[in-house]
Amino acid sequence: MNNTEVVVIGAGQAGLSAAYHLRRTGRAPGRDFVVLDHSPGPGGAWQFRWPSLTYGKVHGMHALPGMQLADADPARPSSEVISAYFDRYELAFGLRVRRPVDVRAVREGPGSRLLVETSQGVWAARALINATGTWDRPFRPRYPGQEVFRGQQLHTARYPGPEAFTGQRVVVVGGGASGTQHLLELAPYAAATTWVTRRPPVFREGAFDEIAGRAAVALVEERVRQGLPPRSVVSVTGLPLDEAIRRGIADGVLDRRPMFDRITPDGVVWRDGRRVEADVILWATGFRPAIGHLAPLRLREPGGGIRVEGTRAVADPRVHLVGYGPSASTIGANRAGRAAVRDIVRLPTMPPQSDAAGEPDAA
Repeated sequence: MNNTEVVVIGAGQAGLSAAYHLRRTGRAPGRDFVVLDHSPGPGGAWQFRWPSLTYGKVHGMHALPGMQLADADPARPSSEVISAYFDRYELAFGLRVRRPVDVRAVREGPGSRLLVETSQGVWAARALINATGTWDRPFRPRYPGQEVFRGQQLHTARYPGPEAFTGQRVVVVGGGASGTQHLLELAPYAAATTWVTRRPPVFREGAFDEIAGRAAVALVEERVRQGLPPRSVVSVTGLPLDEAIRRGIADGVLDRRPMFDRITPDGVVWRDGRRVEADVILWATGFRPAIGHLAPLRLREPGGGIRVEGTRAVADPRVHLVGYGPSASTIGANRAGRAAVRDIVRLPTMPPQSDAAGEPDAA
């Protein structure tokens, strides 16, 4: 049994932000708090992104607190740029992330502590910051005939890059940023592409300013306050109508069709008899929060989500969810890490902060 004040699960943007702010209270990494990460190396979910997603194509990457991401090559894969940045960050602030560690369950323990059961032992903590994100739970909807399709089906999480689809007929499912990026990349290589979405895509004209950003976050935040499963912030912002999107629309690549009704061995069909033959179905259908390990705490509401106020689970004030719902953006993750720590240090069971509190040293 390992005793600590706070366990942080996940070392992506939100988890590292939380660890930074815990250090600012004077708490020592490895003693007063521990960061557990199941990935093989630094970078969070970014380390698994496809090679063709270069840093210049990323829709905004907000710097972690205390260290800017400077002079990044826009032509370099984002997986390399951000993984290297996170690695430097962990070392600079001495965060002592433990990996790979798989968290299997979080349970109620003795003395009002939470027991965090992992592949590397059990930690008993006064509070928990859950920063597990969504990458480990790709969502692929079920459709009739899916099991008989003779081609390849894969999700964005396993997207290998456009060259893998040379000469193939590809159906891309999904109206988000990943779906449009895949289509624009695939078109020069594939024999044919077809874009299908459940709802008509919403394209956003003009700049996405701070007022629009706050309004979008508020819509997502209201859902988690009600205990409903969160929608991503991106799902309510719309797609930026940039030059690449405009060109894709003009070229017919981004010619959206409504969702098909059935999958056949050779493709997809609609109720009105239309059909498209396909070699590949690429599901760009998003992700769900990876929170199954919290099930023993019974935090879920009847609506299917965890009711959250700010970052605090309403059912248990010792548990904070960062990178969940409204904090699932890079800037939101930073703010959520700070907010979670601010609330946790006020818990009556939490020891007072150390005299060493202050700005961490990034030397």
